[in-house]
Amino acid sequence: MTAYEPLGDPGAGTVPAPGAAPAAYDAVVLAGGAARRLGGADKPGVRVGGRALLDRVLAACAGARTTVVVADHRPTVRTVTWAREDPPGGGPLAALAAGLRQTTAEHVVVLSADLPFLAGRTVGALLSALAASDADGVLLSDADGRDQPLVAAYRASALRRGLATLTEDRAGLAGLPLRRLTGALQLTRVTDAVASFDCDTWDDIATARARIREHGHVLDEWISAAKDELGIDLDVDTGLLLDLARDAAHGVARPAAPLTTFLVGYAAGRAGGGPEAVAEAARKAAALAQRWAEEAAETGTPARGKPDMAPDATPDTRPDA
Repeated sequence: MTAYEPLGDPGAGTVPAPGAAPAAYDAVVLAGGAARRLGGADKPGVRVGGRALLDRVLAACAGARTTVVVADHRPTVRTVTWAREDPPGGGPLAALAAGLRQTTAEHVVVLSADLPFLAGRTVGALLSALAASDADGVLLSDADGRDQPLVAAYRASALRRGLATLTEDRAGLAGLPLRRLTGALQLTRVTDAVASFDCDTWDDIATARARIREHGHVLDEWISAAKDELGIDLDVDTGLLLDLARDAAHGVARPAAPLTTFLVGYAAGRAGGGPEAVAEAARKAAALAQRWAEEAAETGTPARGKPDMAPDATPDTRPDA
């Protein structure tokens, strides 16, 4: 994809709000292409926002019961099952068949490994739309109306029937285009220009890298990357922690902000971890920072311990400051 318009928020577009609750699902991620338009580079390993494209896709389908990656083995941040089409390089249809053989769920999400903005919200919406319909699958279409069969949720039984039909008169599936399968299925479509953005060229990679550094996205992207790198699967109230950092910086001293948030994390870990432990530790630290600032105001002591610093010299640490 080379055309570019402002991408907006991940998961934004016309993906419907989840209706019927999605059933348990497996995921098949196709990551073994030749990447000719990238000069043969290892596309799944190309980093966007500090994370390999493959790892970004794996994060989006983290709710899968089983995730199968069809490619040669490589390090990934999440545990996956590996498969390979026969012969290697046999194309997306052969790769899909190889991955599908490792799944057991009735609903299967099929994804390519080059989707930097795919989010769990979009995966959930695809699954919910599938559960609410009689279709064989629900796939995304991009802003120009092009179908994206590798950003889709399917009924595994329909995929298996279609693959069996295609192999009746052939020795294998190598070389067959994916549309030979999807063209025989009953499909519905939803549009999501963000989640369907894929990286086929170095220009696409540059666009993705620039977009995640935009002011409205960089913090969320950084936190997601850091959690993956540290092996943390924990949703916390980032606004709460940012408010704490701001209060510590303004009420105590600028270096108090990172040190205090570190101590909050350490205390929460010792208390067993989890969002509640983080919130409680942050509440206590924020109350302490408030008392510290009040005492400084009562005694006339500069709050940050720097008499030559104006009261508003420390910027707000919130991203919307």
